[in-house]
Amino acid sequence: MAEQDYDWASLGIDVTKPSIARAYDVVLNGKDNFEVDRAFVDEIIKIVPELYDVAAYNRQILGRGVRFLTGTVGLRQFLDLGSGLPTVQNTHQVAQSVAADARVVYVDNDPIVLAHGRALLAENDRTTVVTADVREPEAILADPAVRRLIDFAEPVAVMVVGILHHLHDSEGPQRIVETLMDAVPSGSHLFLTHFCASSEEARAAEEQYLALLGTGRFRTPEEITAYFDGLELLEPGVVPLPLWRPEEEVPAELTVGHRLMYGGIARKP
Repeated sequence: MAEQDYDWASLGIDVTKPSIARAYDVVLNGKDNFEVDRAFVDEIIKIVPELYDVAAYNRQILGRGVRFLTGTVGLRQFLDLGSGLPTVQNTHQVAQSVAADARVVYVDNDPIVLAHGRALLAENDRTTVVTADVREPEAILADPAVRRLIDFAEPVAVMVVGILHHLHDSEGPQRIVETLMDAVPSGSHLFLTHFCASSEEARAAEEQYLALLGTGRFRTPEEITAYFDGLELLEPGVVPLPLWRPEEEVPAELTVGHRLMYGGIARKP
């Protein structure tokens, strides 16, 4: 993607500042990003050389989690908040490979996600992309496109995978989670991953995220676990991503990259 190819500003896309969705695309080896996003990632890599691996761990747990929720739990509705740009092993592809009738709504506030997502999903009537801000959960829950695919009388998988750490404490991430989970019935599940203040390198990375991107709050394991208050946390609890129901052998000694993000899944009783 080249900055000069299109009039990006007319689409509401600022190519002079890094974006969360495009930076994530960089570390997933995607092509929907700009030089400013790549430069941002280069700065973080100086602190956490394993950053590309961390992105892979987050994508891998997304696949494991969605397969678990679709196959083992039997959920058929997924609300994927802060979903980012379409890439490999997207939620709808994983869920619908297990159950063809699974329905997925992606929500992101970056206009580039809408542009690429709608093109990808044009022929999939069980999946849609909505432009909305996770900081306004009430508006998301009331959105007609969300309501078209999600029946809030039936259990829903509420996914906040790699998004809440981009909210400052003052933006009320706990309230956002509670609002979303209050809107779904018993049997719904919360699926969450989050940057963790698990090392000196993690704390240094937080400083760079905040300085260069303006977001990126690395919270403690206890703070991350608190998002699941009132829910039934499933085994193995809130853990470094590679340790959540791994499908491959995990090293006995975890690296900084292994511990940079924590995650878990919980059931609403």
